[in-house]
Amino acid sequence: MQQIINFLIRNKHFLLFLLLLFLSLVFTIQSHSYHKSKFVGSTNFLSGGIYSWQHSISDYFGLKDENTRLLEENERLHNRLSFLEKDSMAIKYVDTISFNRPYTYTKARVIKNDYSKIDNYILINRGKKDSVVPDMGVITDKGIVGIIENTSENYSRIISILNSNSRINAGLKKSNQYGSLIWNGKDPNIVQLETIPRQAILKEGDTIITNGRSTIFPKGIGIGTIVNYKLDQNKSYYLIDIKLFNDMTDIGFVYIIKNSDADEIKSLEKLNHE
Repeated sequence: MQQIINFLIRNKHFLLFLLLLFLSLVFTIQSHSYHKSKFVGSTNFLSGGIYSWQHSISDYFGLKDENTRLLEENERLHNRLSFLEKDSMAIKYVDTISFNRPYTYTKARVIKNDYSKIDNYILINRGKKDSVVPDMGVITDKGIVGIIENTSENYSRIISILNSNSRINAGLKKSNQYGSLIWNGKDPNIVQLETIPRQAILKEGDTIITNGRSTIFPKGIGIGTIVNYKLDQNKSYYLIDIKLFNDMTDIGFVYIIKNSDADEIKSLEKLNHE
């Protein structure tokens, strides 16, 4: 207490000056509307900056919940779009057999993602309890990721498109020509499309999509764009390099595609081979 008293005594002139300065500012602001408006504006600026900073921090820590909500909304939209397409096709194509496929989508989180090996796999947090089975397609909102290979109760392993054993039907967006999507094991951003016939008209920048000629992926899911192409040694087919829409080194969340007609279609295909 004595130290505080000594401090006040030593600095009494300076403290008196600060008090008088404060009082003069208060009286000036109160008696002049211009100064008052400037003071209020400055206060609002400072408080607004503080609240904006606090809001930015809150937004940052809320990104996880926001991303989860967005994924759930995308899942619902995918499913609604699938059923709307089914209904519209049923109206326009009464006798159709290839378009009327009901696909549903389930979101999943990536637990592990390999991309630096020759044969790469991705592990996700959905399994048998989520009705996930082998041969289901996996995509992101940008494009395809791979195909479910094995499942446990709570997890599934995906054969990535960055895998030497991966073979996916894909084709040109602007025509019905299609081939097999493979990976040569070099660049994780570039895959290859083979067996596109030489009659196809190609140019760099053309979009490559899934062609819907299997039970795994519906038609029209994006894969990437052509960056280079050439004819094979026999001059019969093109070998095409595709720049992926997905960054396969940065896959966080995916959607699993279920085709409820898959078993029925496979049963008919098996009869044709017997």
